[in-house]
Amino acid sequence: MPEDTHAELKQLLLDKSVRTGEFTLASGKKSDLYVDCRVTSFDSRGARLIGEEGWALVRKQLSESGLSAAAIGGMTLGADPISLAIGMESARQQPDDSLQVFTVRKEAKQYGAGRRIEGNFSAGDAVVVVDDVITTGGSTLKAIEAIEAEGGKVLFAFVLFDREEGGRKALEERGFTVVPLFTRTDLLGH
Repeated sequence: MPEDTHAELKQLLLDKSVRTGEFTLASGKKSDLYVDCRVTSFDSRGARLIGEEGWALVRKQLSESGLSAAAIGGMTLGADPISLAIGMESARQQPDDSLQVFTVRKEAKQYGAGRRIEGNFSAGDAVVVVDDVITTGGSTLKAIEAIEAEGGKVLFAFVLFDREEGGRKALEERGFTVVPLFTRTDLLGH
């Protein structure tokens, strides 16, 4: 019987990343729920599961939309392990046509080449933008703005966890499809 990677990843997120209590989110909003996806995405088993599940969903979205992506990445730090896991799985499954991986800095380096986007990204690339958690969509939009400012074309946003608090709607109103691996309803049932 094949293992159910989606169910295993869900359980890992529930065990490692979901916390209840009183929290202030990056958006400034108060919440009784905090989901720290980094604890799961930096777990070696979690990264493998995210790569498998994430690549399957990204590949499906690309195929159904008739799109082709050169690279995948998003705002550091939350998107980094997710992007790398998906990129590695794409290379495992499609070695001749795999996704390259990049990261978006919160601000350009003040030394060296002064780059805001690091890794395997070039102007003109069609890319998938990644975020670990989406609440208002603000950090995802910042990554999109940086990518577009550097000449990239964002095809859609892949999100590990959608809190279902308006971020998806905000991105879709700007013309970006959001493809979540899990939503609050999927993960918690409410």
